[in-house]
Order: sequence, then C-alpha cells, then structure tokens
Amino acid sequence: MRRFGGAFTARMSHESEMWCYHWKWKLRHCLCLFTTYIICMQQAAYGCYDCRIVLTDPSGVFTSPCFPSDYPNSQACKWIIRAPHGYIIQLTFIDFDIEEAPGCIYDSLTLDNGESPMNLCGITAKGLSYNSTGNEMIVSFKSDFSIQKKGFNASYVRIAVSLRNQKVIIPQVPDVDAVSVAETVSVPDLSQFTLCFEATKGSSDDNDDWKVFSYTDAFSTESFSFGKTTKGHFLSVSGMQCILENALPRNAEFFTGTFQQLCVVGDSFSGSIGVYAKSTYHIVYCPEIFGKVIPGNGRLVLGSNSNEVSSLNGDIYNFRLWNFTMNAQTLANLSCDVKGNIVDWENEFWSIPTSALKAENNLSCGSYLIPSSTIEPTSCANLGNLCQGGLFYRISITVFSSNSVSKVHEVVAEWLNRTFQNWNYTVYVVNISIHPGSIKEGAREKRSIESFEVLALLVYNSTNNIDLEEEEIRQKLIRNNGTMEGGYKLYTVEVHPVEKCLAEENPSNYFWPDTRPTVTNFTFCHGSSVQTASRTCYLGLQNYTSYWGQPDLRNCTENAADIANQLLNLTGEGQQLTSDKVNDVVQKLKKIVNDEEIDESLGSTVVTIFSNILTSSDSVLAASSSEALKTIDALALKIQFTGPSMSIATRNLALGVSSINSTSFRGGSFSVSPQNNASDFQIDFDKDQTNAFASVVLPPSLLKNLSQDEFEVISRAQFTFFNKNGLFQDAENPANLTSFVVACSIGNITIQDLQDYVKVTIKHTKMQEDPKPTCVFWDMNKNGGNGGWNPEGCQVDAESNENETVCLCNHLTHFGVLMDLQRTVTQIDPQNTKILTFITYIGCGISAIFSAATLLTYIAFEKLRRDYPSKILMNLSTALLFLNLIFLLDGWIASFDIDGLCVAVAALLHFFLLATFTWMGLEAVHMYIALVKVFNTYIRRYILKFCIIGWGFPALVIAIVLASANTNASQVYGKELYGKDANGQGGDDFCWIKNEVVFYVTCAGYFGIMFLMNVAMFIVVMVQICGRNGKRTNRSLKEEILRNLRSVISLTFLLGMTWGFAFFAWGPLTLPFLYLFSIFNSLQGLFIFVFHCAMKENVQKQWRRHLCCGRFRLADNSDWSKTATNIIKKSSDNLGKSLSSSSIGSNSTYLTSKSKSTTTTYCKRNSHTENVFLDKPSSKFAQEDGEQTSIIPVHQVIDKVKGYCNPHSDNFYKNIIMSDTFSHSTKF
Repeated sequence: MRRFGGAFTARMSHESEMWCYHWKWKLRHCLCLFTTYIICMQQAAYGCYDCRIVLTDPSGVFTSPCFPSDYPNSQACKWIIRAPHGYIIQLTFIDFDIEEAPGCIYDSLTLDNGESPMNLCGITAKGLSYNSTGNEMIVSFKSDFSIQKKGFNASYVRIAVSLRNQKVIIPQVPDVDAVSVAETVSVPDLSQFTLCFEATKGSSDDNDDWKVFSYTDAFSTESFSFGKTTKGHFLSVSGMQCILENALPRNAEFFTGTFQQLCVVGDSFSGSIGVYAKSTYHIVYCPEIFGKVIPGNGRLVLGSNSNEVSSLNGDIYNFRLWNFTMNAQTLANLSCDVKGNIVDWENEFWSIPTSALKAENNLSCGSYLIPSSTIEPTSCANLGNLCQGGLFYRISITVFSSNSVSKVHEVVAEWLNRTFQNWNYTVYVVNISIHPGSIKEGAREKRSIESFEVLALLVYNSTNNIDLEEEEIRQKLIRNNGTMEGGYKLYTVEVHPVEKCLAEENPSNYFWPDTRPTVTNFTFCHGSSVQTASRTCYLGLQNYTSYWGQPDLRNCTENAADIANQLLNLTGEGQQLTSDKVNDVVQKLKKIVNDEEIDESLGSTVVTIFSNILTSSDSVLAASSSEALKTIDALALKIQFTGPSMSIATRNLALGVSSINSTSFRGGSFSVSPQNNASDFQIDFDKDQTNAFASVVLPPSLLKNLSQDEFEVISRAQFTFFNKNGLFQDAENPANLTSFVVACSIGNITIQDLQDYVKVTIKHTKMQEDPKPTCVFWDMNKNGGNGGWNPEGCQVDAESNENETVCLCNHLTHFGVLMDLQRTVTQIDPQNTKILTFITYIGCGISAIFSAATLLTYIAFEKLRRDYPSKILMNLSTALLFLNLIFLLDGWIASFDIDGLCVAVAALLHFFLLATFTWMGLEAVHMYIALVKVFNTYIRRYILKFCIIGWGFPALVIAIVLASANTNASQVYGKELYGKDANGQGGDDFCWIKNEVVFYVTCAGYFGIMFLMNVAMFIVVMVQICGRNGKRTNRSLKEEILRNLRSVISLTFLLGMTWGFAFFAWGPLTLPFLYLFSIFNSLQGLFIFVFHCAMKENVQKQWRRHLCCGRFRLADNSDWSKTATNIIKKSSDNLGKSLSSSSIGSNSTYLTSKSKSTTTTYCKRNSHTENVFLDKPSSKFAQEDGEQTSIIPVHQVIDKVKGYCNPHSDNFYKNIIMSDTFSHSTKF
C-alpha cells in the first residue's frame, strides 16, 4: 500500500509537472497568436486603402474603409471633392450605416458643403443627396475605439451651375479678366431701352466716382454707361450725362452690402429717363438725350472700360436689357422669368472669366438644388430684394384646436399672411415650420385638444427708416386671434429679432463687423488694395438664428498649380471649347506665366493645356491666337530647369530649352521626331535625325555682332514645335500652310541680319507632286498686331523636295512653308456666303419636291410612260431627286462625327451626281439618234442598255475609287470644312471628296466630257429644229423666234448646260457666275417639271381627267377619239414604241381628237394615206420580247406627211415637236 501510495504520489507529481509544462507551452502559443492577431488586425485596419485623398474626377464613388465589411476602429478619414469654378458637387449616399448616438458623439461623418458643416450618423442619410454651395465639398469620417458598423458607400458628380445661381465680381482693372457680353450677341441701335440689374458695394469703399457698366461703339467711343460721380448717380447716353437727382440719393450710397435692384428706362423720343428702385418709380427729364440713339454692334463690359474712372467695388447680378420701354406697373411685376431680349442673365449671353464668378445660395433668381429637410429652407426668392438688408423677426406661437384639422400648415400660413396684409408696416412671412406641440395638463380641458408649435420668420424692409418693435408684432397677432379658421386659437406668442452676426477676426488679419443676416461683407485681402475677401451672415435652417459663413478668400490665396490643374480639367478630352472659353483659358495662363515661378512640373501642365486648346477649330482659336503665341514664348523664356536641357512633348505642342554658353558657342541643332509607339514627340538636341518632322540648325556665327549687354545675358536657346497650325491665321494671305511650324529664339533678344543662314527643315503635311513652296516666318507686327506670314529674310534651298522644304533664313522666329494649292479659290465675304447657302438649300428643296412630282406623274399614269423619252426622263428625275435629298441631309449627318456614316453619305452624293451627269448625256444621245442619225438598224432592249450605262457606269467609277483607297475610304471621302471666310473662320462641316485627284478626275473631268458632248448635241438639235421651222411660211417671224427660244430654254435645263457656269467662275467673274450656278442648278428639277411635264399637253389631259373635278374635269373619250381610222391606228401601233414612233402615235391621236369635223375631208383629200401607213412591216419592225426596237428617222416621216397632209401639216409638225420624242428635251 505504501509502495502504491509512493508510486501514486510520484506519478501525481510527474503529471503535475507535465500539466504545468503543457499549459505553459499553450499559454506561450496563445500569446503569440494574440500578438499576431493584434498586428494583423491593425494592418487590416490601415490596409484597406488610403482614406485621405483629393477627388477631382467629374464623377466617382468612394466608401468608408473596408466597406462593405465593418470599418476599423480609430479611423480619421478625409475626402476633399473638387470641381472647376462654375460647378457644384452633388453627393449621394447609396448606403449608410454608422454607429448612432445623440449628437453623433462617437462615430460620425461630417459633411462640409461650404456653408455649414453637419454631422451624420445612424442610417438616416441613406438615399439622401447633398449639394455644395461652391466648387468644393469636404467629407470627414471618424470612428472611436469600439462598436463597428458597415459604414457608407457614396457617389458624387459635378453639376454645372447656371448663371442664375452665380453673381459676378466686377473686375477692378480694365481689360484684365474683363466681363463682357459675348461676341455672338449683337446689340442693335437703341432709341428706347429698359435696363435692370442688381448690385452690391463694399462697405469699406468710400469712393464716389465709379461705373457699373460701360458700352462702347465700333469706334471704341463710350455711348452708354451708368455710375456715380460727386454730383450723384448718372446715366450717360451718346456722350450726354444725365444726373438722376431725386431718383437716387446723392450723398448716400444706393448700393450696399446686399443686392439692390435698379431698373432704368430710357426714351430718346421724349427725352425722359425712368428709375425704378425700392418699389418706387421716378421720372427724370433729360433733354440732352432727345433724339440720341445708342449705336449698335458695340461692346458692353461690366465695370469701367478705362483707367480714368474706377469700377464699382462690388458684385453684380441679373443684368438684363430690352430694346423697348416698360411702365411702372410692368416693372413692379417684373419676375425672373422675363428674359431680356437683347441681353439676359444666361451663360450664352456673357463672356465671364471663372475668377469673376461666385455661386451663392440666396440669389433672387437662383434655382439651387438643396436637400429636403423637415424645416423648409429660408428663401426670399419671391420677394426680390426686399429680404436683403431687412430686419428679421423670429415668431414662435402655439395654436390649439378641439377640432381635428388636417391642413394645419395651410390654415396657419394663410392666417399669418392675412394678418400682416395692408398693415402700416411692409412685412412678409417668408417661412413657416410646424410641429406637433403639447399644452400643460392644467391648461387642458377634459375633451381632446390638438396643439402645434409654429415657428415663422418675418422680414421687415424699413424703407422709411421707421422702427418696428417686437411688441407691436405680438399685439398684431393677438388682435387677429379670432380670425384663424378651423377653430384654432393662439395659446402663446413670442416675438424676437434675429440677432446679428457678431464682429470677429477670422482668420488672422481679416476683421468682420456686426452684420445683419443675409448680408455679405467685403474687406480687402491682407496686403492688397485691389483684391477683396467676402463673408456672409446666414440664417440657420433649424431655429432661425444667424451665423457666420466661412470667409471667401479665393481671391487672396490663389495657387498657380491649382489653377493650372483646373484649366487642365476644363480643356481635357471631351470638353467642348468655345472661343470665349479658350480666350479665358489663355488669359489665365498668361497671368500664371507672367506672375508665378515656373518649374518643370507647372510648365508641363501649361504646355499640355495649350496642346488641348490646339485641338479646337481655327474659328475658335482665332480671337486668342496672338496672346497664346506670346504666352508660349514667355513660358519657354521663363521656365526653370536643371541640367543642360529640358523638353516637354505633348500631342500637339513640343517645347525644348537648352542652356548655352555665349563665350564657347559653336552652333547647335534642334529636331522633333515621332516617338516609337506613342502619340507624343521626341525632342533631340545636337543630334541629326533622318526622320525628323522639323529641325533647326544654328550656325556658329549666330551670336556675332551682338552688343556686350546682349552677349552677357544670353543663357538659353528655346525651341517650339507646333503639330497644329490653328494659332497661325493670316487674314491677308489666302495661301495654305502646308507644313508644321517650328520656332527658335535665343534668350529674350532679337537676332537678325545673320552672316550665315539658319537652316530650317520642315516636313510637308500635304504631299505635292509639283510643289512651289515659300519659306515664311510669323511676323507679330503684321495685321495690326494680330500677326501674319512674312517671307522677308528667308529663301527656299535647292535641297527641298516634294516631302519637305529646306529654308535658309537670316533671323530667328516661327517658321513655316506656304504653298498655293490647286483648289484654292478666291474667298467670298460672309454676307455673300450666307446668301449663296440660302439660295442653294432653298433651291435644292424646291428641286427635290418637283423632281418627285415629275416622277410621281409618270409613275401614276401608265399612258405617259409608254415611250422611251418618258422613261429616260423618269431616270433623270430619280437621279436629281436623290442628289438633292442627300445634299440637303449631308451637313446634318456630318454633325454626328461618325466617320463611316460620313464616308457612306459622301460616296452616295458622288454617285448620284455622276448619275445625273450620265443621264443628261444619255438624253443628248437619244435626241441625236432620234433627230439626226438615220438608223434603220435593230437595237434590242434599248432602255435596258441605257439603264446599264446610266446607273452602272457611275457605280463602276465609285467602286474603282473605293477599291483604290485600299480599305481606307476616309482618305478619299470624309468631313471637311466648307464656306470659310477670308479669315479662315466660319464654315460648315460637309461630307464630300477629300482627295484632290479623285475630285478633278471623277467630278470635274467627268462632267467636262459630258458638257462638251451635250453642247455638241444641243447645237445639232437646234440646227435641225430651226432648219425645219424655217420651211414654214404660215407663221410670223415673232412666233418663230418665241418657239425657238422656248426650245433653247427647255433643252438648256434638260441637258444640264447651266452646270457649265462652273467653268467660268474665275477672277472678277467668280461671284456673278457662282450666283448663276447656284440659282439655275439648284432649281433644275423645277425647270424640268415646268418645261417637260407641266407644259406637255398629254400630261395636262391626264391631270384633268384624273385629278380635276367639275367643269375642269376632262371626259375619258375627249381626246382619245374612237372615230380614228384603222389606218391611223395601225400606224400608231407600228411606230408607238420606236424612238420616233411616239411622235407619230401622239400625232395620230392628235389628228383624231382635234379634227373630228374634218375627218371626212381628210380621207377624201388624202386617198393615198394607206400607202404611207399601211406598208407591210419588215422583220426589222417585228416585236421581239414585247418591245419595239426599230428606229425610223423622223424627218422622213415629216416630209411624207407634209406631202399628203398639206392642210394639216403645220399642226402635224407642231405635234411631232411636242410629242414624247422630244418630251425629255424640247417640252414646250
């Protein structure tokens, strides 16, 4: 037992030691695992993604860390969402779940929309949208050390802000960031006008000599302005200044820190000026303006246009101008929806730099998107300017009723408005919020009582400086207690004035005085006497208390890099740039380059912006091209870099700068070549590139003959390469720039009259078989400082070839190659271009309608299309119809920018043009066969062969052209700009032939052949007609001349002779022949309808038989007489389908229909008629495949008929000429 006990004790001791060791081992591993878990969790918490970033994309999505998993503890995230000026940001929470607590004291999301930060938590924000008041929104998220939720998923998008939601800060320096009416707005001559605008004035500005706006005529003479001098407020019309005394205060300021509306009405017929301000209308008589007219087509700018008079130091809003007068009642009822018919406060009417725009949420005509809340936002939009500068009172009342009334809001609102109507004080209730309330038990009756807490905001505009005490408002409400509907009664009434925002300094050195709600205060930026900062006192949305908004220091703390990035986004791919936008961007870049330090990073951004601008059309770049070139030159001169050289290459612009030592300079070179597998360029210094787009070689003697001062300051050489030439627009030189443009300069000095030439080699952008290049440079002093090409000092080297030109110049500047292309035509002024375009489109529309009418007539009436001429006419009308329709639709289709669609339309237009030419040629061939050529040969399938030629040959030409393009049809067909003026501006996109060779061979050459053939046929046919007409003696000379003239006119349009006007549009005759070409060719379908359809006798009969009614209707047997002899019928049957048989057939019917009374005489006097018409037809006249294909010469028939039918020969001949043989050529 002892042994067992000892063993047991020993065993227990051993197991105890084992147990301790085992758990020590486990504990050690648990600690390791716990430590690893803590480390991993910390890494997971911080490893989801970086949550402190700046978002600048137009739209995007961001989430809380680790979403949709729970967010980690101890997070401090911040997202800054930025948009360019002129945009606001809309943020939407797709999902939202953050730990909920009173006041969001634990985990929370803070949303700073630029006006008042708000804290969000819980799940209430899910699905809600919030908008910023400016172009920036800050979202902050924090979490504490415990309780994690899923977090949030948010999306954002930038929204363009309408000008209605923005005020304009009036520029203080003329011509620097000027705010002007857009160039597209044309101001007419004004003898009457109505002008309305709202403006503010800085409270710290004591200047009494300023202008709100200035309008100058085409000669830069001021013709219209409004402002103030020491004499008082004035209106200047055509140099005559009228002091608006008694209408506006002289010694006090009308414009204050809040917007004041002013309307001015001028009438030169009565010499009076009406002023509507603060709901009062005054008339000031000013005889000086009697009969004065403000000239049109001038320039209107906000502020002063000269340095002699300063601009109003404030903001302006809702500037509108009409060319008629308004009376006092109309002005009193003038709303935001009444748009100015000359100038309106909309984006398309103004050219405003982004720095002058500021979005606000409380503008009188604004329409901001504000998230909905339980309490309606404060708004004075319906009261115009009455709210601004007014006194605000917060009314808190409790109403109760024993009746159940559902529309308590409407009842209380209507009672409040009725209470304050027709009072001695002008007050308005601008907002009401109602919540269920409670009344103490001691005040309750035993029956059920409903009570509501009403919070209202009252505004009083003290126009007469009469004070309104709170007690008076309270007593007014109590006195009207019994007038409330629905059984409601007042229980408590409290009235308190809304406090001012108290004076404070925020930030340092910026002092803001006591300010009323809704008023914006202005102060100068620290250290500046020009730029201003602003701060607004707002009304809170919860309890109608005032609070300061954030100071607006954007004018004081602009950062060049931020501005450049904003401009980069504004000009990026997909952005639509207008002339005004480009000009604004160039002015901003000019300011950056002139005022800031330019490092390589900022310089690269600026070059990229210019590259983006260069993708715009010539018309968009024209206005700002000169400033852009100067800014690029200044950038190359100012950019800072390290090392021997630096280069910036973009898609359309490349810039290179190289350090040089003036004392050891031995020449240098610069070249630009394509980069492998990239759209940008490669810039090389002092290297010879064989495939370079452009290169410049500087001679060793370049720096000789410089002055000592110039020699010492030289430190760099600048090179610039332009892939696009839109900045180089010479109004005086119509020649085409057929090369890239390269520029070279040394420092900031002018180098000219060199001993050794600078060698410039430039590739051609357009290949020429017989090039006649001219080496030119861009002279900044030409064309009134706008620049132009100048060949002085440059010559073409013998090394030049068809691919590149080598220029030798004795100076440095921008170089290019001009070449006179074969399709260059004398430019037409814009007025004639518009007239010609109008004529062409109207004419083509009319021609399409009447071509369709001709085609429908022949399709509808089977008797009209039995002969060959009618069938040929139908084919020609079809080609003309589709030619006109495609031409009319071409410009519209080109606007879609779909290359494949444009190529297809251009090819179809080309096809129907060639088809029209071909069918006009076939008309001539047909007339020649019918009237001149004596054919008694057999022709099978006559019309089928004509159709194969008429439609197949043009199709073959188009097929060959497309096949020659080697699957790249855009080389032949595509969109080009037509109708540009002499300045290279304007014009419309049009899908047409781009290749010069294809145009001249398949269009000009093709038509030239057809034209010569048709002229020859025209002469031969007219000789035949005139020769036969001359044999008649029973018609006067005047009648013969008129008949021949009608024949000439009808044949002219049928054979397309008017298309030949294009060959005579050269030199001084260009414009007259272009007008003739446009008028006659665009109306060809109309003329064919008139001469070859409407004037045909058998067509008229068919119209009268089937389309008319009453006495105009023609009987079915009136002209197809059944009394005709079998002889005439057989002759008609035999010849009806031949080229000349249609004439005989129609004339046979003519005889039978027109000569019923002489049928007997006819048969008696012409007993041998059967010999003419009843000869047995030979095999040549037999029918085959249902078609007569024999050809009988018409003149033989005419001679025989004249011999047998002398009494009727004149009418018979007339009807042959009018018959279907000539229906497509000589319709009378």
